[in-house]
Amino acid sequence: MIVTFTANPSLDKTVGLDAPLCRGEVHRAASVNVEAGGKGINVARCIDYAAVPVVPVLSFHDEVLVPLLATTGLRPSARTVDGPYRVRTNMTITEPDGTTTKINEPGPVLTEAQLAAAAALLLDRARGAEWVVLSGSLPPGAPDNWYATLTPSLKRLGCKVAIDTSGAALDAVVDALPGAAFDLIKPNSDELAQLTGGDSSAFEAAARDGDLGEIVTAARALQVRGVANVLVTLGGAGAVLVNAQGAWAATSPKVPVLSTVGAGDSSVAGFLLAEVAGRSPGDCLANATAYGSAAAGLPGTSLPRPEVVHPLRAHVTRLA
Repeated sequence: MIVTFTANPSLDKTVGLDAPLCRGEVHRAASVNVEAGGKGINVARCIDYAAVPVVPVLSFHDEVLVPLLATTGLRPSARTVDGPYRVRTNMTITEPDGTTTKINEPGPVLTEAQLAAAAALLLDRARGAEWVVLSGSLPPGAPDNWYATLTPSLKRLGCKVAIDTSGAALDAVVDALPGAAFDLIKPNSDELAQLTGGDSSAFEAAARDGDLGEIVTAARALQVRGVANVLVTLGGAGAVLVNAQGAWAATSPKVPVLSTVGAGDSSVAGFLLAEVAGRSPGDCLANATAYGSAAAGLPGTSLPRPEVVHPLRAHVTRLA
């Protein structure tokens, strides 16, 4: 079983345009779609599509979000304390060429009582889980180190912990190493630069040229501090995985990019699905890369089902 925790869930509204977005102009939507969203929810949906048991945990109960998520077949766990809260709405605008513009609301301010209730619920649902995924931004009111403080308690339950976040929350989980060691982190090039003092533009240029040395060195710096697996996603240039056993690179299966929404979350799900199946690190990387690529080839906020994921098309190389 895999548990996902969405600290700052959302209603994801996707507006599709039939022409390029022009600032200051009036546009008419070609399509509109609203789904339950948040990074942990996206990961849970991918895992559920693959028929692997998953429990999505939310930081609070919302009268619109929870029933909407239940229509997908998932049964979310959430509690109302000091509520009710209004879930945020994240707006995604997609253009015909796949260009995606996102406008994300901050989310409701959670009280100390709600934060404590959410943490208690997560620990309760995590009993017996193989992996717990702590995903996404933190809601206002949550301390920057919330994920970092949750991690040791989850590890004591015997769970492996994956963390995929950004900004100050990302800095906090790395600053807490090695005491709050965990099992998977998935930075992109910008986040890898943030954590290691590197240059994201240089990382991206090197990846396009096939020169992955600096990326591997930066990822290794995180691994030796206490992150068992460092999965660096590089968009169309593929991905890199570094762990104690070595380093691997994978190319991305080529797809026409329709929307990048959920691609990173799909990569996390792909890695976990292969890992719980007992696959090798190289196979885990191939599956992560294939899931991310498949997500980019789907419109709006659609997430990949196994039948559109092709890990054998992600060429994996073990790096010296």
